[in-house]
Amino acid sequence: MSSTAGLVIPCKAAVAWEAGKPLVIQQVEVAPPQTMEVRIKVKYTSLCHTDLYFWEAKGQTPLFPRIFGHEAAGIVESVGEGVTDLQIGDHVLPVFTGECGDCKHCKSEESNMCNLLRINTDRGVMLNDGKSRFSINGTPINHFVGTSTFSEYTVIHSGCLAKINPLAPMDKVCILSCGISTGLGATLNVAKPKRGSSIAIFGLGAVGLAAAEGARIAGASRIIGIDRSPKRFKEAEKFGITEFVNSEDHDRPIQEVIAEMTNGGVDRSVECTGNIDCMIAAFECVHDGWGVAVLVGVPSKDAVFMTKPINMLNERTLKGTFFGNYKPRTDLPSVVDMYMNKELELDKFITHRLPFSEINKAFDYMLKGEGLRCIISMEE
Repeated sequence: MSSTAGLVIPCKAAVAWEAGKPLVIQQVEVAPPQTMEVRIKVKYTSLCHTDLYFWEAKGQTPLFPRIFGHEAAGIVESVGEGVTDLQIGDHVLPVFTGECGDCKHCKSEESNMCNLLRINTDRGVMLNDGKSRFSINGTPINHFVGTSTFSEYTVIHSGCLAKINPLAPMDKVCILSCGISTGLGATLNVAKPKRGSSIAIFGLGAVGLAAAEGARIAGASRIIGIDRSPKRFKEAEKFGITEFVNSEDHDRPIQEVIAEMTNGGVDRSVECTGNIDCMIAAFECVHDGWGVAVLVGVPSKDAVFMTKPINMLNERTLKGTFFGNYKPRTDLPSVVDMYMNKELELDKFITHRLPFSEINKAFDYMLKGEGLRCIISMEE
């Protein structure tokens, strides 16, 4: 047993009190884990665009005060009743979605969309009792997507924790708990480009570049990056992008440009922007007969996707993916092993590092579009 097991732990957390306002680092109390819950000591966390989106509270119901954060790595401090697959000292990656192991989705080899632990951005409490494990002087503080890693300690459902190789550097593999795995899996698990094939990646942010990294690993010979920001093109070369297309440079649909460049269309495409026009372009730019387009970006909930049915009848395939089709507990450990075996390169995604005390700078970097991933050390 750890010396703190069963006790409330006071620690520092970065609390968001209002939408779009700087986080406040202050002492919070973190309650012990209950049934099927685990309390972890967060070692490193990162900022993902999803944190920024809900912090800005644009287009969704605000829920404050709240502790954000969902890309992280940590060590198990204590476990609640019923937890048998994790123990004190295990190294883990928290994940915004989970794997209960019992539902229809978890039992299917074709799905990773757990009925019980699927992402819920509106819930600010734990499933077990509908209460928060965070408080300040008795006032509850809301959780975020079941993880809340902008805290030195956090409580997470055991099904949302992937046990990883203890030798893996947590200040690097922490970025695998969301965006990088999403892009990587979209290519490797869903698009599945063949060696020597062509692929178009729409959007060259961190997720899009992770999709390009997947294409590089798969051996695609022609990896075309599409973005509206020319400054991203130089960086993208490190991820295997072989050609660049700036959609702003053309006065016709970009799918026509790509089809012309590739003699009829690319073999695969991965869309990572959430922009409806890009989604249509990603589908319509793949070659008839065998082309596969994969949608990763999240559009607004009322957005409508329109294309001509003949595009389907001409044997193009359109697919969607959630977290790169990875089952968190089952599959993430092997993604970490890919990095350990030098198959997957992570260092090039990490463009900034900050101590926890300067976490608001990470938000500034993302708001300005500077860099890809900022690693925040919880012990500095």
